[in-house]
Amino acid sequence: MNFRRISLRITKMDISQIMPQDKEKKKKKSGGFQSMNLSYPVLRAVLKKGYKVPTPIQRKAIPVVMEGKNVIAMARTGSGKTAAFLIPMLERLKGRIAKSGARALIFSPTRELAMQTLKFTRELAINTDLKATLVLGGEKIEDQFAAIHESPDIIIATPGRFLHLVLEMDLKLTSMEYVVFDEADRLFEMGFQEQLQEVLNRLPSERQTVLFSATLPKILVNFVKLGVEDPVLIRLDVDLQISDKLKSSYLLCRSDDKTAVLLYLLKNVIDVEKELTVVFLATKHHVEYMKDVLETASIPCTYIYSSLDQMARNINIAKFRAKKVGIMLVTDIAARGIDIPLLDNVINYNFPAKPKLFVHRVGRVARAGRSGRAFSLIAPDEAPYLLDLHLFLGKSIKFATSGMKDEDGVCGSVPQTIIDDEADAIHNWHERCIDLKNMLRVSRNAYQQYFRSRPVASSESIRRIKKLDLSSVENHPIFKDDAAAEKNKMLADIKSYRPNTTIFELGPLAKTKSNAVMREIRKVHSKIINQKIKPDQPKSESTEETSNTLLPADENDLKCFSHEVVKNNQPWYLKKSNFRDTEHYVSYVSTEHYKEKGLGLDSTFERQAADAVLDFTGDDDNNMKKMKNVKQWDRKKKKFVQNNDNEKSKKMKTESGVWIPKTYKSEAYKKWQEKNKTRYQQNDDDDEEESRFKKRGRLPNHLKAHKGPIENSHRPPRRELKNKEEILKARNVKEKQMGRQKKKNQLKANRGRNHKRR
Repeated sequence: MNFRRISLRITKMDISQIMPQDKEKKKKKSGGFQSMNLSYPVLRAVLKKGYKVPTPIQRKAIPVVMEGKNVIAMARTGSGKTAAFLIPMLERLKGRIAKSGARALIFSPTRELAMQTLKFTRELAINTDLKATLVLGGEKIEDQFAAIHESPDIIIATPGRFLHLVLEMDLKLTSMEYVVFDEADRLFEMGFQEQLQEVLNRLPSERQTVLFSATLPKILVNFVKLGVEDPVLIRLDVDLQISDKLKSSYLLCRSDDKTAVLLYLLKNVIDVEKELTVVFLATKHHVEYMKDVLETASIPCTYIYSSLDQMARNINIAKFRAKKVGIMLVTDIAARGIDIPLLDNVINYNFPAKPKLFVHRVGRVARAGRSGRAFSLIAPDEAPYLLDLHLFLGKSIKFATSGMKDEDGVCGSVPQTIIDDEADAIHNWHERCIDLKNMLRVSRNAYQQYFRSRPVASSESIRRIKKLDLSSVENHPIFKDDAAAEKNKMLADIKSYRPNTTIFELGPLAKTKSNAVMREIRKVHSKIINQKIKPDQPKSESTEETSNTLLPADENDLKCFSHEVVKNNQPWYLKKSNFRDTEHYVSYVSTEHYKEKGLGLDSTFERQAADAVLDFTGDDDNNMKKMKNVKQWDRKKKKFVQNNDNEKSKKMKTESGVWIPKTYKSEAYKKWQEKNKTRYQQNDDDDEEESRFKKRGRLPNHLKAHKGPIENSHRPPRRELKNKEEILKARNVKEKQMGRQKKKNQLKANRGRNHKRR
């Protein structure tokens, strides 16, 4: 009976009184996708994908894009840019509208990126009735005709093939509401500028344009200024700082010893089997040569560069992502579109010429709370760029000293013993393999081309780096070895040994007059040499110590001395003169100019884009030549303008690399229409008028006279713009008409005069 009473009491109690802690646990969390006011179908698909917290680029870009603004977004590669433009697109389109035409257009630079975007789009739009299709080069164009006839809501395409379809089918893009340029920097560097400009001219002005790019080259900035109204620039690299969990190491070595140092790092410092490492090289020839060297050393690796075949590129990237291979050799242009979230190490075989490029390279490591390392091999000609980088980051260079631990940002040399061991093995490989020897020659020739096209370091950094004795820098802490340290110290002492005697004081000449002359010369020169050798800091410290013990002199003590000022015997060309008069000099800027400039809020796109511009050096001969011939002098505008070949100015390049005229239109679409007995219904006024007459059961008078079906009588709208020949022809016709009318008027006037005379 007691148990029964207890159970009855429990049933009458409120469950919330028994479990108060569960109520506290079920509090609503904020800061995720729930706080972005997404519709239920989109939010459900996002949460089903496993996304709970948006990435920084998604948190910044999605609200701005959903407001309907034109956006140019910059972020590090692999930061979730695809979802940042797909989620607002799905929110804008909502659902499918029958026979409205495509309302969203997404441009991708490569086939695999377009296929990846299509897969992601279908996963996010799974709860909607939106339809997406893919338009790629290399596929059957007849299948793409059929796909366009199904009136998809979203088109994901590469620029060359899409423009081919637009010209072939005479598509009207008046229904486009949302246009995306994914990896826009790669789109322009792959040569799609003319295609994109042509498509952009056909799009309605009310559209919303979104550009996502890892970098912002100058050619992209010019494109945005011409085709996008009031863009908003979103950047994640505003602070331009490297991750705190990234440890950077700078290794000083000769240019010819870089291969030996790289082999040592991959064999002894980096665990190739467990860690993923990306090696950045200057050109594709360096990539091919280093691939052969690593394969000879039994180190598995993969590689990509800009001109690599697309199928081989996909296979190599898949191997690296699956961790079947732990090393990837890349160039800057080829590595921008790769998303590898679990990257452990980055090796700069060729040090980047721009600080922004260094940040872009090492920004792939130490993400999402992970730690990583960045190794940079620095040759003597690359040392000024190291100083530019530290000035850019606001840090000072830490040169290695004895007893220093392996810290972040340490710059040290590589022991010669390590270089000798690896260099001997490399030399033997070149003697045995003639192909490896030829690749070395090609890579050296390619480096000369790269050296000419590489941006020059600042003159201040070049001047300051010359004053530093980089040969005396101690070994980096990662190479610390007691036995090797003693050997390297002995070799350094032998290298820096300078005898006190000259050739005139040795051997049989020691007892001649030349010996006595050299002694007298040494006495005179030793004072000047010692003044240069002695540092200024110890001298100042010694004077401070003596000044504390001596008493200052009075004016009475100084009366016995003459008041003549002894002038310094310094030459006139070394004397520094200051043109500023402290009383009357007026500066051209205010005293707080830089403070006001730093605190000012200048949010124009031109100013923001100028700070974010980053151009890459090409990795092959064609790209390097393009960079040289980018601009030419325009005599009319009196400035340098973009260089466009006159022969190709009226043509555009397809996906297969063929230059076709802009007015090109083959008969493939007409043949496909006749074969399938179909016609594409475009959403325009003529079609609406024609369909209206069809529903009434009668035809207008201007269509009754036509023989055959009405579908074949449909013609494209009249062009409003005229070319040069049409304008000249119209002028000639008008002049002839005016001449005839003038003659008629003269004849009438003459007849009238004759009639009056009669």
